[in-house]
Amino acid sequence: MANQFTGEVQITLDGQPHVAKLTLGALAELETELGAESLVELIERFEAGRFGSRDVIAILVAGLRGGGWAGGRDDLLTVDIDGGPAAGARSAAQLLSRAFQVVA
Repeated sequence: MANQFTGEVQITLDGQPHVAKLTLGALAELETELGAESLVELIERFEAGRFGSRDVIAILVAGLRGGGWAGGRDDLLTVDIDGGPAAGARSAAQLLSRAFQVVA
């Protein structure tokens, strides 16, 4: 089970639950892969609804890797995400949000 207070999100792939988390290394990889000038730019894309499926996939792969998943982009393209594309986009948004959540 994912711990939202540590930035984790649960994503179910092919019926198997996985914990995803955006680590600092994953965030740096995301900036490069998506051509974002900054993480703020990436977050603004989601807040404004200007994200694409490429953004969602990149965030999910980075988060899943941060949670210990050994797969990659091509692997994610061939699995069933529980809840479909909308759930995938929601999980990507949660990953970004939780990566910068301040817990007192």
